[in-house]
Amino acid sequence: MKTLLIPIFALLLFASCSSVRVASDYDTSVNFNNYNSYAFFKPGIDKAEVSDLDKRRILRAIDANLSAKGLQKSESPALLISFFTKAKERVDVYQSYYGWGGYWGWGWGHPWGGGTTVSKTTEGTLYIDIIDAKTNELIWQGIGTAPLSRNMEKKEAMIQEVVSKILERYPPK
Repeated sequence: MKTLLIPIFALLLFASCSSVRVASDYDTSVNFNNYNSYAFFKPGIDKAEVSDLDKRRILRAIDANLSAKGLQKSESPALLISFFTKAKERVDVYQSYYGWGGYWGWGWGHPWGGGTTVSKTTEGTLYIDIIDAKTNELIWQGIGTAPLSRNMEKKEAMIQEVVSKILERYPPK
């Protein structure tokens, strides 16, 4: 029994290490098996408040993920893909106390050695919208949130991870 618990614990530990949080929502009346082609919805993407370099990174990541799922880019698509982004500052405050003290082990205890730590992180949220090209209705939306980085290599890897995790949920089961 113990040998079974160790791999399960390790799996949960590694799964919880990811800093990407994802969610998705979709129209339950839609048969997603009917869609096999896509194109990017330029008017929507142009409005995204992100640099042109990051737009291209996001588009490449979406393109790679959808192609891996068997969808083909097309001039007359069944789906339109758009995205937008949001950013917010997250502030975490941690208080810690190292123990309780007293006079030679007697008397009233009091905290000692403690402190307060404030951590600020900018989090970015990526929304990927999938729209039926015939009806122009949103049929699926995926959302991914992760800390932002100014480091180019980390940014590239994070964008790929966020897009991949979001699109793991498409098509819905």
